Amino acid sequence: MAKYISILRGINVGTGRKVPMADLRKLCESLGLKNVQTYIQSGNLVFELLQPEPIPDLETRLQKAFSETFGFEIPVLIRTTEEWAASIVQNPYLKEENVDIDRLHLTCLKEMPSPELLDKIKAFQYLPDRYEIIDRDVFIFCAAGYGTSKLVNSFFESKLKTPATTRNWKTVMKLHEMINSQ
Repeated sequence: MAKYISILRGINVGTGRKVPMADLRKLCESLGLKNVQTYIQSGNLVFELLQPEPIPDLETRLQKAFSETFGFEIPVLIRTTEEWAASIVQNPYLKEENVDIDRLHLTCLKEMPSPELLDKIKAFQYLPDRYEIIDRDVFIFCAAGYGTSKLVNSFFESKLKTPATTRNWKTVMKLHEMINSQ
């Protein structure tokens, strides 16, 4: 079976976008996803498919079904288990001595940004917060926490012209643990 991690952006935050996780699991199962598990209330899914499916097709299928079922649109980003594991290994901040993982975040980009946009974003620095873009991942270190940082989804989406969603490092690791325990 092919294993996947999906992170949905913008559910169960604010008002009007409430989605019970049991209902989300039921929707996923109706789409043929197997062994569906959710983690916390913010749209984190792990699941399996009997046959691999191209990720863009799977993202579109889940996004469309979500919109039809819950009445609003959200970005759906999906990674394979191998991609998720590679993201964990590539985090440059884990190589720093005494790094506080409570300050680490992963922003997943839906598409690979153009080289021009990647070059332009380098001009934006908000120290002491730092970021590094590797492929479709943005690794973020927030010195005072994500809630006070300018390095949020909207910043990366506007500069890189692709949907994005962010998870703290503890969630990244929990999803990794969940998918590997299936």
